Amino acid sequence: MAEQQQMGNPAVVGLAGFGLTTMVLQFHNVGWCGLGPVLALALAFGGAAQLIAGFQEFKCGNNFGYSAFVSYGAFWIAIGIIFLLNHFGIYKSSGTDVGWFLVAWTLYTAILWVAAMRIHGAMAITFTLLLIGFILLDLAHFGYPALTKVAGYELMACAAAAWYMMAHVIFLQVFGKDILPVGKPWISGEAEKATNIPLAAKATSR
Repeated sequence: MAEQQQMGNPAVVGLAGFGLTTMVLQFHNVGWCGLGPVLALALAFGGAAQLIAGFQEFKCGNNFGYSAFVSYGAFWIAIGIIFLLNHFGIYKSSGTDVGWFLVAWTLYTAILWVAAMRIHGAMAITFTLLLIGFILLDLAHFGYPALTKVAGYELMACAAAAWYMMAHVIFLQVFGKDILPVGKPWISGEAEKATNIPLAAKATSR
């Protein structure tokens, strides 16, 4: 009987792209760097690489990872397109326009936040920080611009949490033991037996 080929975990790329692009955007939001690196990452790493990771999650049967990585990959590409359209004056988006764009993404993130609490603690923390960050950015675009910097520092913590999960998956394979535990789900119960949630947990921990 042929030995089953071991597959890589697409989450290590998806989480890396999400975390790094989010981190560098916050460097820009707090005034540490210009927009150029953000645009490049939004199209290449946070965008294209995260999309590819999401499509690989489809093959793993992980609906949570599939939706999250493909959607946030598309989010970063959309942000990059907005930057380019504004720069070249093709179709300029006002602060309010971007605000409503972010509000829609806040609502989507709220849905994943609920699901994240059924996966493990690290996932719940990451999505809690992401949801708070989106809310702060929403407010920043609707009359409270000082909150942009607050969101910047808060979302740096979110990016670090995503990297923590990435490191958990990599270290688990490299060292053969759980170096960075991800913690128990915030929401647990008998309903887990009748859902596909174990697939999501396995896909982000294997």
